[in-house]
Amino acid sequence: MPTNILMPALSPTMEKGNLAKWLKKEGDKVKSGDVIAEIETDKATMEVEAVDEGTLAKIVVPAGTADVPVNQIIAVLAGEGEDIKAASASAASTPPAKPQAQATPPAARPAPQAAPSAPAVSQGQGGARVFSSPLARRLAKDSGIDVSRVQGSGPHGRVVARDVESAQSGKGLKAPGAASTAAYVPPAGQSDAQVRALFEDGSYEIIPHDGMRRTIAQRLTQSTQTIPHFYLTMDCNIDKLMAAREEINASAPKGKDGKPAYKLSVNDFVIKALALALQRIPDANVSWTEAGMLKHKHSDVGVAVAMPGGLITPIVRKAETKSLSVISGEMKDFAARARARKLKPEEYQGGTTAVSNLGMYGIKDFTAVINPPHATILAVGAGEQRAIVKDGKIEAATIMSVTMSCDHRAVDGALGAELIGAFKALIENPVTMVV
Repeated sequence: MPTNILMPALSPTMEKGNLAKWLKKEGDKVKSGDVIAEIETDKATMEVEAVDEGTLAKIVVPAGTADVPVNQIIAVLAGEGEDIKAASASAASTPPAKPQAQATPPAARPAPQAAPSAPAVSQGQGGARVFSSPLARRLAKDSGIDVSRVQGSGPHGRVVARDVESAQSGKGLKAPGAASTAAYVPPAGQSDAQVRALFEDGSYEIIPHDGMRRTIAQRLTQSTQTIPHFYLTMDCNIDKLMAAREEINASAPKGKDGKPAYKLSVNDFVIKALALALQRIPDANVSWTEAGMLKHKHSDVGVAVAMPGGLITPIVRKAETKSLSVISGEMKDFAARARARKLKPEEYQGGTTAVSNLGMYGIKDFTAVINPPHATILAVGAGEQRAIVKDGKIEAATIMSVTMSCDHRAVDGALGAELIGAFKALIENPVTMVV
């Protein structure tokens, strides 16, 4: 029997991916472990390896196809001695996904459809309204499970694939006859047609969203709608930090090429200080869940990195245990691979807090949106010379403004104040980071 090659789930939350490139063509021999295709997720481009041997009989989903659902057949592999033509014919009944359409002029566009980001509504047994993903509905149907009895864990209670998989083992099912509460769906914004109507035809061009931009929009909208943010701002005197940084960089050992082994940035100190602050205020090192608070043992600090088309937040794991030079080296590696979209999902998913630093752009202060499952994020502005009063005298100092965004469900005002206060004490006295 021929083997179906399916769109893999490259991360726990992935429901769709873009088939960027085929590295094998129809008729090619394939060995187990051969890289056969490249799949683009919202954050990275990842290689797909074959798990069986045989001949690539049929490519069902062509290269360049966007939004291919997880577990959809993308190719057919004929085994040793199998008829390639017969194996190819077995895929004929599976309609190929359509390649992503190019943007068309407004005059050629079809009538506006319902917003794609709104969760699909289906009818469960008894006529209950159920918000669920297409993949979840298909899995529920194949398993003979009433989707209205599945407890949703997605945005606004939406039922997603993992909920159905959990229900298959008897977990996450509502009691028979239990009332099903329709999830809240936020009001939609202006439609595409309404926005375009505000501008003269020909005065703009349409640039289609890629997967990354759509995901950023979805997750940050979800964050601002479901997380009660509040903000705390402090000014930090970083004169001692700047002096320590200069001294440390000047004494860095040089390699055979004559280049220093490391060059610390202010951001490296920020990451370390925030990691240690969370250890000093452990009640703030948490993630909110409906069942209970997740209190983390380590400080896994995500750091926002700008890249073409959006941003990504690679995570420095156990940052409280790492030296400044190690943190610096990790961040340089993360930044390079992030911009090449070569990060692995486990390198940017999760974490217990995050840092967003716009100081290099001259931004004095700003607020950042919390990235779930984090309960906090630190927005860092530029270090600049300001006049301060010390011992009754006015003098100049290098001041850096930082703003902590907190999830009020998990970190209340007093606790957030303790956390940013601990950060200030560490960043203003960097010697305490190495004690």
